[in-house]
Amino acid sequence: MEKDEKIDSVIGKKTVITGNINIEGSAKIDGTIQGNISTKESLILGKGAAIKGNIECKSAIIGGRIEGNINVEDILELQSGTHFLGDIVCRGLIIKEGVLFEGNCQMPQKSKDKQ
Repeated sequence: MEKDEKIDSVIGKKTVITGNINIEGSAKIDGTIQGNISTKESLILGKGAAIKGNIECKSAIIGGRIEGNINVEDILELQSGTHFLGDIVCRGLIIKEGVLFEGNCQMPQKSKDKQ
């Protein structure tokens, strides 16, 4: 997430959403979501977040539990304590110590839109 970028949407830790979410800007999610998430900018998942669905975004910092695939245009960071079950497509990947990742990762040189 860049310095001048602000968070446009926040989903709190006691929030449960069933259904797909489309966000024009950046988002921080600490709640539970069963559905796909699409953001035009950055996505931050807090340590308490639980996602069951696919994610598409420009960049992401993940700290919770995800069961689904993630497609990140730029950099994906998996923070310590993250549980990720699914496949990743991204240009750059940072995995901190203590991450459980079960799946595959593809790192194409060009973003999906430019191929």
